[in-house]
Amino acid sequence: MASTVLVVTALEDVTADWVIAALNEREVTVVRVDPADIGTGLAFGARIKAGAPSWGGRLRTASREVELGEVAAVYYRRPTPYAVRYQHLPPQQREFAAAEARHGLGGILNTLHGALYVNHPAAVTRADFKPAQLQRFTELGLSIPPTLVTNDVEAARKFAAEHGPVIYKTFRGLPPDEDGHTGAIWAQRIDPETFDDSLAVTAHLFQAEIPKTGDVRVTVVGRRVFAQQIAAPDGALDWRRGNWDDLIHAPVTVPASIEAALHSYLASLGLVFGCFDFALTGDGDAPEHWTAIECNSNGQWGWLPDAPDITEAFADILSRKEAGPR
Repeated sequence: MASTVLVVTALEDVTADWVIAALNEREVTVVRVDPADIGTGLAFGARIKAGAPSWGGRLRTASREVELGEVAAVYYRRPTPYAVRYQHLPPQQREFAAAEARHGLGGILNTLHGALYVNHPAAVTRADFKPAQLQRFTELGLSIPPTLVTNDVEAARKFAAEHGPVIYKTFRGLPPDEDGHTGAIWAQRIDPETFDDSLAVTAHLFQAEIPKTGDVRVTVVGRRVFAQQIAAPDGALDWRRGNWDDLIHAPVTVPASIEAALHSYLASLGLVFGCFDFALTGDGDAPEHWTAIECNSNGQWGWLPDAPDITEAFADILSRKEAGPR
């Protein structure tokens, strides 16, 4: 019977370290792999033939070896992009080698027969689009902010006139610059007077500002739900922009109807885990006081006060001590 947990992530990943430690305490066999190590640090051979139900073969790292058929669960975290492995090559060769590795090795790692993925990369990609998230939220009866996605300046001006004050958000984080440094553009209030024809260059996300009394991060792992109300000492619109060590946390109870909607959301997208952000209005006790903002299907949770409990929840579901979402 398959019993190994495969942890797919980069070398430096403290969050994954915690989950691996919890699995080790349960005496679960764990193999950690970063697919971008393909080469002398990572070798594999996978075979399939007519009539076979799945790929067979072995995966070997510098320190571990695993039979593909022995993998019962995959914790897919944040592996290094394949392109980094080949950055020393000329552009055409780099893109070719990275694509071959992604479709070959990645194709095998993403098709392990009978394995529980937390989360499957294809499901993460599918769930990563904010327009799809917002539409699914409304289908499930969750409140969302009035939202416009556009590259049309007149549409943006009309939306601001109807729903101001207006917030601008990015769809994705900033990519690394030439020196490898990353950055972020936080959610921010935007003055419609600054709208001009430069909006036509790309897509923009505008939302009506919610008169919130607080923010909540809800972390769902399988059937377990962890919720923390979050406040920035300076009252910042986006609590992520400051020092996370200064944030004020307090546990909060998620209304039953909201919790049910979150489980339905994850199940509909083939996800086992997700980090949901909500804006609270009023005292936050009633479901109508909860406005859904987004879901990160590969979100960070190690900074939360209930991280030890979340770690145990991951270890339980990966070791099959807790059933996946129904």
